[in-house]
Amino acid sequence: MKDLAQTFEYLKQFLTDERLRKIEHFSQDSSDFVLPVMEDIYQFRNAAAIVRSVEACGFHKVVAMEEENVFNPNLTVTKGAETWVEVKKMPKNIVSLQEIKNEGYKILAVSPEKNAVMLPDYHITEPIALVFGTELEGVSEEVLDFADETLAIPMYGFTKSFNVSVAAGICMYELKQKLLRSGIEYKLNEEKLLRMKIRWAVNSIRSGHEILEHYLKA
Repeated sequence: MKDLAQTFEYLKQFLTDERLRKIEHFSQDSSDFVLPVMEDIYQFRNAAAIVRSVEACGFHKVVAMEEENVFNPNLTVTKGAETWVEVKKMPKNIVSLQEIKNEGYKILAVSPEKNAVMLPDYHITEPIALVFGTELEGVSEEVLDFADETLAIPMYGFTKSFNVSVAAGICMYELKQKLLRSGIEYKLNEEKLLRMKIRWAVNSIRSGHEILEHYLKA
């Protein structure tokens, strides 16, 4: 823990006062209590919109399970959100989901299948990984079978479902509101907070990765 704190202290000298204030301010409410997991998203605009919504709600990590498609957000759509959101890429398979589950997450597939709980009625009591399916087919059958629960967004018109990026935005915002009202300790612990602040600092500094690497080798 001391090494992480020293590392961030070292990186501060390369940050503007304004950027440092923003990092300190927005990091305080950051959380990985809700982890969005994307199942082989192929439209780069959807990937970008998802990253943007996740960051806007104070969640700063996304898992992209890839098979046929590369999760590659359009930077003109993210509006800089990719600087703050960590994208972890994993193979699209049950082994990856089991790894996420082993980290302490309950797996929720966002789908109306399998007696889904409606989003307004869902009570969040533990860390959850929300799995969003592909644009055309939705969540795959193998993921539905593996998931602990399914979660659905109520629909009020003829349209059967939202676009995946819209669905992700709705879910992340609604779940953030639930956490704010819950009294649950959903924020990052000290170690995770420091690691995230270091990553943000590195991404904010010109040649930040080289500067960090040089410091760690010294």
